[in-house]
Amino acid sequence: MSSIVSSLFPGVSLSTVVTFITYGFFFVFMMYGQRIQFYIAETSVTRSLKKLVVMKDTSVKQTTDYFLGITKNSQEVSARLTQFLEYVTIPPVSMDPAGLVNKLEHVTKTGDERVRSEVQALLGTDDPVKVSVGANLVEISSTLNIIHKVVRHYYLTSKKTNSFIAIFQLQMVLPQIMEMAGALSKATETFKMAQPIGDGVGPLLASRMINGAPTQRIAKDTIMAKTEYNGRTVYVMKAEGPMGYVGEPHVGLKRLVEEMSVPLNLIVMVDAAQKFEGEQSGEIAQGVGAAIGGLGVEKFDIEEISARHHIPVYAVLIKQGDVETLTAMRKELADAVDKSVVMVRHLIDDRTKEGDKILVAGIGNTLGIGQ
Repeated sequence: MSSIVSSLFPGVSLSTVVTFITYGFFFVFMMYGQRIQFYIAETSVTRSLKKLVVMKDTSVKQTTDYFLGITKNSQEVSARLTQFLEYVTIPPVSMDPAGLVNKLEHVTKTGDERVRSEVQALLGTDDPVKVSVGANLVEISSTLNIIHKVVRHYYLTSKKTNSFIAIFQLQMVLPQIMEMAGALSKATETFKMAQPIGDGVGPLLASRMINGAPTQRIAKDTIMAKTEYNGRTVYVMKAEGPMGYVGEPHVGLKRLVEEMSVPLNLIVMVDAAQKFEGEQSGEIAQGVGAAIGGLGVEKFDIEEISARHHIPVYAVLIKQGDVETLTAMRKELADAVDKSVVMVRHLIDDRTKEGDKILVAGIGNTLGIGQ
């Protein structure tokens, strides 16, 4: 190698060339290193943004196809669905927190009722399952649209202002965003087929504990059955299936305790829970407190009622990932439900005595799961 260098550059040694090249690279990175990193980050974000566009467009197409397969008003479908994608719920002002939960509940209920009525009118059917599937598909498409618009906004803003920090921050959070978007994208096909999803483990447990007992509607989209177990009276509550709703368990609890005057001795809530990386899907955890997601309205009311009446609240959590929560229920999750039924019964035996009254609430989306 040194002979080649000497022949090309007489009087120049190989070490001198290496030193010159090293200083050259050092100078380039000193002057343009940040811009090179910006270009690499920009390229990575651009690829993710293109994937988000594909996910959004695919979800919108599948939603449109679902509506076109049912409705007779095919001319209105595309225009109305486009309006749905831009539909927003404006949260109430939070400067004065007094009464904020009631305001938030009012706003979200108004939004849910509006979407449901619009979907029903567009589908031209009163079939509750089809309406619930349509509403869920619209929500998925709308969420993917929002994710795409937010990512695009920060991407274009960082380019416009040449903000290195903004593009690097966006690149760092994109893996989690893409995982969430991927789960939503995969969920579309599952919802179209009205199959039970991973989030339905709570309602599935409740359905197995009801085991054919007569039910009554205790709140909107929410049913309850009264059963017996080892000398205890067990009230089992879940969202009304097989529609794809989560119901109003907080309203059901309030009516059971305060309107029907049932002196509960224990509340057991069963819900899906986000697993940590490294944990197995279907692992079961126990705890105390109200196991329910959402904006916090339901959780607040359940905690308020249970604290006012001194009712202990226990939780049984079935762990799963984001994709599993929104896609067809896997075997390991269904097996975990069977184990959870045994766990709930042991919990009732250990924490109550004969003659006590217990509420078991199966929390989650009950799509494809009957009573």
